[in-house]
Amino acid sequence: MHLKHLRTLLSPQDGAAKVTCMAWSQNNAKFAVCTVDRVVLLYDEHGERRDKFSTKPADMKYGRKSYMVKGMAFSPDSTKIAIGQTDNIIYVYKIGEDWGDKKVICNKFIQTSAVTCLQWPAEYIIVFGLAEGKVRLANTKTNKSSTIYGTESYVVSLTTNCSGKGILSGHADGTIVRYFFDDEGSGESQGKLVNHPCPPYALAWATNSIVAAGCDRKIVAYGKEGHMLQTFDYSRDPQEREFTTAVSSPGGQSVVLGSYDRLRVFNWIPRRSIWEEAKPKEITNLYTITALAWKRDGSRLCVGTLCGGVEQFDCCLRRSIYKNKFELTYVGPSQVIVKNLSSGTRVVLKSHYGYEVEEVKILGKERYLVAHTSETLLLGDLNTNRLSEIAWQGSGGNEKYFFENENVCMIFNAGELTLVEYGNNDTLGSVRTEFMNPHLISVRINERCQRGTEDNKKLAYLIDIKTIAIVDLIGGYNIGTVSHESRVDWLELNETGHKLLFRDRKLRWVPGSDVLVAQNRNSLCVWYNIEAPERVTMFTIRGDVIGLERGGGKTEVMVMEGVTTVAYTLDEGLIEFGTAIDDGNYIRATAFLETLEMTPETEAMWKTLSKLALEARQLHIAERCFSALGQVAKARFLHETNEIADQVSREYGGEGTDFYQVRARLAMLEKNYKLAEMIFLEQNAVEEAMGMYQELHRWDECIAVAEAKGHPALEKLRRSYYQWLMDTQQEERAGELQESQGDGLAAISLYLKAGLPAKAARLVLTREELLANTELVEHITAALIKGELYERAGDLFEKIHNPQKALECYRKGNAFMKAVELARLAFPVEVVKLEEAWGDHLVQQKQLDAAINHYIEARCSIKAIEAALGARQWKKAIYILDLQDRNTASKYYPLVAQHYASLQEYEIAEELYTKGDRTKDAIDMYTQAGRWEQAHKLAMKCMRPEDVSVLYITQAQEMEKQGKYREAERLYVTVQEPDLAITMYKKHKLYDDMIRLVGKHHPDLLSDTHLHLGKELEAEGRLQEAEYHYLEAQEWKATVNMYRASGLWEEAYRVARTQGGANAHKHVAYLWAKSLGGEAAVRLLNKLGLLEAAVDHAADNCSFEFAFELSRLALKHKTPEVHLKYAMFLEDEGKFEEAEAEFIRAGKPKEAVLMFVHNQDWEAAQRVAEAHDPDSVAEVLVGQARGALEEKDFQKAEGLLLRAQRPGLALNYYKEAGLWSDALRICKDYVPSQLEALQEEYEREATKKGARGVEGFVEQARHWEQAGEYSRAVDCYLKVRDSGNSGLAEKCWMKVAGIYGVPAG
Repeated sequence: MHLKHLRTLLSPQDGAAKVTCMAWSQNNAKFAVCTVDRVVLLYDEHGERRDKFSTKPADMKYGRKSYMVKGMAFSPDSTKIAIGQTDNIIYVYKIGEDWGDKKVICNKFIQTSAVTCLQWPAEYIIVFGLAEGKVRLANTKTNKSSTIYGTESYVVSLTTNCSGKGILSGHADGTIVRYFFDDEGSGESQGKLVNHPCPPYALAWATNSIVAAGCDRKIVAYGKEGHMLQTFDYSRDPQEREFTTAVSSPGGQSVVLGSYDRLRVFNWIPRRSIWEEAKPKEITNLYTITALAWKRDGSRLCVGTLCGGVEQFDCCLRRSIYKNKFELTYVGPSQVIVKNLSSGTRVVLKSHYGYEVEEVKILGKERYLVAHTSETLLLGDLNTNRLSEIAWQGSGGNEKYFFENENVCMIFNAGELTLVEYGNNDTLGSVRTEFMNPHLISVRINERCQRGTEDNKKLAYLIDIKTIAIVDLIGGYNIGTVSHESRVDWLELNETGHKLLFRDRKLRWVPGSDVLVAQNRNSLCVWYNIEAPERVTMFTIRGDVIGLERGGGKTEVMVMEGVTTVAYTLDEGLIEFGTAIDDGNYIRATAFLETLEMTPETEAMWKTLSKLALEARQLHIAERCFSALGQVAKARFLHETNEIADQVSREYGGEGTDFYQVRARLAMLEKNYKLAEMIFLEQNAVEEAMGMYQELHRWDECIAVAEAKGHPALEKLRRSYYQWLMDTQQEERAGELQESQGDGLAAISLYLKAGLPAKAARLVLTREELLANTELVEHITAALIKGELYERAGDLFEKIHNPQKALECYRKGNAFMKAVELARLAFPVEVVKLEEAWGDHLVQQKQLDAAINHYIEARCSIKAIEAALGARQWKKAIYILDLQDRNTASKYYPLVAQHYASLQEYEIAEELYTKGDRTKDAIDMYTQAGRWEQAHKLAMKCMRPEDVSVLYITQAQEMEKQGKYREAERLYVTVQEPDLAITMYKKHKLYDDMIRLVGKHHPDLLSDTHLHLGKELEAEGRLQEAEYHYLEAQEWKATVNMYRASGLWEEAYRVARTQGGANAHKHVAYLWAKSLGGEAAVRLLNKLGLLEAAVDHAADNCSFEFAFELSRLALKHKTPEVHLKYAMFLEDEGKFEEAEAEFIRAGKPKEAVLMFVHNQDWEAAQRVAEAHDPDSVAEVLVGQARGALEEKDFQKAEGLLLRAQRPGLALNYYKEAGLWSDALRICKDYVPSQLEALQEEYEREATKKGARGVEGFVEQARHWEQAGEYSRAVDCYLKVRDSGNSGLAEKCWMKVAGIYGVPAG
């Protein structure tokens, strides 16, 4: 529990001005504060002060300040306040329901000592404590007070339990006493409960324990029988002072105690069964708390202080908003306040058993509350504030609630319907039903008051789809069941629960009556009297009935016609009649009917009223009804009856209808003559009873009464009766009368006269003396034969031993049993003929099964067989057929076989067909039954194979025409023609079956078939089916191409990803993106994570425009790479100038240079190198030099290499070409550091080459000489030492001499 300060209701004063007591009204609408100046201030629930009044002393002579108010409490109905005063008196003020009502003292109770505390726990009962130690009770109804119990110690505190059925009083000596008005079955003890260590000024009675505290600064929680549960000791806390007052929350789950500047809050923890202290509420300068009052709904706590201040706190555990329409405030574990945010109305939902409320829902058009605890279910109506709590075991939240009835909640759970009446804490009833539609359940709870009925609660529900059960919910018994021939889809009891309506189109009761309204297409049907369903009033309408409205003296049926609502007014008078009838006011009903013209509806009402009036013995009204109906006889009879009743009433007083003659006449009116006779005989009115029967011509009953009572006129009555029968030509009845009196001849004469010879014959057969009268017997038999009563005549002839005529009569009368029995004794030869005739007669009578045995007895086999077949006695027919010759039986066997074939007893049928030489019919039977193996086996036995094939193929073609493809297939396969079945399936495009057969019979062609079907289905646009077949043929590429051609790129991608290789789906994604182009392509490739791969793929596949587009839009860093690939492509295509531009755009000018070098376009290469890659100029020159060397243009090559600053390459080229002199020259000019090494190399090379080497020395020397390198030239000349050419050596020496200027010679 959390306390949050809301507002200050009354500002504190500077000095002591103690708030002596406070109280909240039971309806939470009013709050009262009594101040030190003895004035009661009244506030509304929002904390606004609305009223006030001053209290008065017990005696004005002591002055207005001669007392203090010590206790104050509201009455349970919140209209009165009880004030307990120290001047030994309690006043009860009537403050009214509205603000500003006059305050009147309605009770006062004078005591013998000061009133110290006060509670008002129940209606008329005020409990208060006195300074002398007594706890007393004041009864506001009798205005008397009495002592409940007395002690010797001052009463310091008084409190009640949560239900108000028990009280606790605390006394100055520490005693705590408990008293129960009703222990509610708890069994807890009464009397002295605890002896607390100090006076328990702070005393609270919570749900599970009692909390007490006082000046010792200790809070003690006691159990239900006074044992100590917990102690909270604050005596060592220097900040804490004595506890002055305590209050328990309305739910008993929290307790607040007041002391100095502090409120201590304790919450009960059910799971641990202990009190737990919450954070104290400390308020500086609040000073001592003198009074506490907790609002009855638990949402507010008011605190009164020593300085006269009143502070209001909000109390809640938690708060939540439900669907932005309701605020749920949990003021305790077992109490929730539900507030409608739009209207401001509040409902307090509380578990009376103290269980924690787990979940609150607002259902049923936001009107009904549903909440669960661990053991109970709480339900409530927000509009009427009716709340219920019933025991309910949790079922996992599988309950279904229906709120169609405003009085009852219907709960369905696990096939059980439970009814809970709002405001009642017990289930109204529970039944088993599987029909959860609220339209199949009707509950009526005291909706219309009726005479003699206080409580009326009925339920109608479905037991099964055709059976309705009606239950009395008060008694809990089944009133009855109603069975219907078709399904019931709607039912409803009328408001009194006496009539049940069920239908297959919806009907409606008019509110407050038994008038019924229904719609039949374009007709509105109204039954003003449901007792006469044939009397219906009809209106033509042009829409659908949407509702009924009754008020203001009229009843209207609302019909939606198009977009407008049209009202059809019903006859309120006729509706009013039904109400009068239900209320039992027949005089009012009669007066109303007399104002109406006679119509079918009015006539039906008169009939209803007449019936009810008779039942209620309101005979004058019944007479008036029969007069109105034109039933003159009944009206006259009742008029006479009323005269008798009125006369008796005048003479003897009382109700004349109780007179025996009146009661007997009413029984006669109901045609209950036995009851009337009993009433007469009870009064010994034998003559009147006999007169009644004579008047009604019921002579038998009249004579029976005379016989029973020994009436002297008995014989006269009999003669009169006989004469009356003869006068009225009732010869039969007269004959019976004579027979009963023992006059047989007279009786026979009368029977014959009445044309009843059978009765005469019966009488003769029972009397031997009459049989001896031959003339009489002949006369009777002649009459019997004339009347075609042959069997009775035969009996008579047999009795007089005339078998011939007896047999003849038996035969004519078809009394064959008697005839056969007679023939066996008298005429054995005739037995066979009689048996046949008997059989023929039975066949005519359609008793074929009975005829069979007679035909067998007569040895008529054909007739016996036909009778057995007609009677469907198949086994007997087979038995008879097996006894016949083949020719006779052959035409009957197939008929029996057809029967067994229809029963699917094919083996018996085959045997019978075979016996009847109808083997082909047996084959057809097996074929139609799909038993191809048996059919083929049978056919092979009796037919040639080629004929079997023709038969089966023909039959299969017929099956194919009928759409029975499976049967046709089996026929084709049976005769080894699967290709025909395959062709059939292909023709009808049943490709799955076609593939199945190909796989079974031609597995080598399966792949080709799949491929062929895939192409066909693709052509037909059946792409998914085509995909299946392509994939079965391992042709996933064809599937991809198919989807590509149809623009179904997603499908193509799916197939490539699942069926293709690692890169197949990438290729498809690339093509898909290419088909989209632009931003769409980029989005797609990004989604698939293939953007870079797509750029690379486009470039690799020469789709440079697409590659440039993708890189430009999303991958700018890839653009140079694309340019490079494009340049290489152009180079391969021989488009060198375009390639050059692309190499440069790719930032690869060197590649352009190399391209030109490769193609020996030295000028272009040099141009590009100089413009874009100076580092490559040397390489261009070197390349050009290599070309010149290949052409032996050493001079050009040397120049190029020297331009490229690559003399070393020129040196190497000269060495490789053997031009050592040029090499030495280049070395001398450009690489002088290598000259000596080169010279040595050259000398070694020259030495190896011999003469050729000498010539080289000479050549080299010349070069050195021409270059002015005389020293080197001399060295070369001196190296010429070829002994084979002395002249050359001599010339060299001469050259040397010339160089040094030595004269020749």
